[in-house]
Amino acid sequence: MDISVMDGIWFWFVAVMLMGSLVYGIRYTLPEYLFTFLVAGGVSTFALMKTSSKTINKLAHPNAPLGYGLCFLNLAFDGFTNATQDSLKARYPKTSAWDIMLGMNLWGTIYNLIYMFGWPHGIGYEAIEFCKQHPEAAWDIFLYCLCGAVGQNFIFLTISRFGSLANTTITTTRKFVSIVVSSVLSGNPLSAKQWGCVVMVFSGLSYQIYLKWRKLRKLQKKRKPL
Repeated sequence: MDISVMDGIWFWFVAVMLMGSLVYGIRYTLPEYLFTFLVAGGVSTFALMKTSSKTINKLAHPNAPLGYGLCFLNLAFDGFTNATQDSLKARYPKTSAWDIMLGMNLWGTIYNLIYMFGWPHGIGYEAIEFCKQHPEAAWDIFLYCLCGAVGQNFIFLTISRFGSLANTTITTTRKFVSIVVSSVLSGNPLSAKQWGCVVMVFSGLSYQIYLKWRKLRKLQKKRKPL
């Protein structure tokens, strides 16, 4: 099982939904679990079919337990972060996307500065020296950070307005669509089972859209004057 499969299964069930339920008592409905299972199951199965058994064995040996452990910790902390953002938004409705973004980046910067410059054998000074010797690399890093900052606006706006589960749906679907389009354009036709996974994923997304549409219709009926 490779990283993309771990991302499909653990991120959905453990990192977002389970962490939110256990830590902050967030309750998800049965339909939400159903469309999550369809999307996560489709993405995970598709990833398994695209990766050969030889590649999986080669990547997993000899550090499979360490790799799985690190993936679990990463996704668990990521899920805790998403659940905390949802909790903050629920407790403090006036909290904007940029408030969350500022807090995340401020503390991330502090932690990284301590690790890079205050930690024994920190690599921050080496990175600065490298950029001095290779200005073109420093420019590429600047552009990368600029693009990341612009992209983060959309991520935090989505989390602020629609919740972390909606954001996870978008990011996972984007990755999946990129893989499918890349496979088709590169001349690598998908098998019948892989197309079945595609149908599974988009069935889950369509079901989610239908649920939101039905919820919106109910709200509109309640707001209509008698």
